Amino acid sequence: MSDFCRSILCASALVVLFAAPAAAFELTGIWATDAAICGKVFTKKGTEVEFAELSDLYGSGFIIEGNRIRGKIARCNIASKKEEGSTIRLTAACSTSVAVENVEFEIKVLDDNTLSRIFPGTSGMEVAYHRCTL
Repeated sequence: MSDFCRSILCASALVVLFAAPAAAFELTGIWATDAAICGKVFTKKGTEVEFAELSDLYGSGFIIEGNRIRGKIARCNIASKKEEGSTIRLTAACSTSVAVENVEFEIKVLDDNTLSRIFPGTSGMEVAYHRCTL
C-alpha cells in the first residue's frame, strides 16, 4: 500500500472517530438520595414502580420514564433537554394537586449511576441521587 493510500485511510478513520456524536446520558430510571434506601423509597407492583407509602421517612427520589418525571407529589413532562459536557439542563412542565409550573432543572452527571441536582442561585446547594435497581 502506498504512503498516499495509508494517509487517506488514516485521515478517513480520524474523520469517522471524531464525527461520531457522543452518546447522551440515559436519565431513564429510578433515582434515590441513597442507593441503600432504594427498597424503602420505592416498591414494585407487578411491572410498575411506585413510591413506598412511607418513603419520605427514609429519603427522596424520583422516577424518569422517557420525557416524564414522577416525584412523590409532582409529575413533570420534560419540554427541553440540553447537554453541555457533564451538565444536563431540563425545562419541564410540572403539576401537583395544587398548581402547574414550569421548572428548570440542572443536573450534573457524576458517573453512570450517580447524578447531582444543582440549585442555581444557591451556592453549594446540590443533592446527589443514585440509580436504583429493584
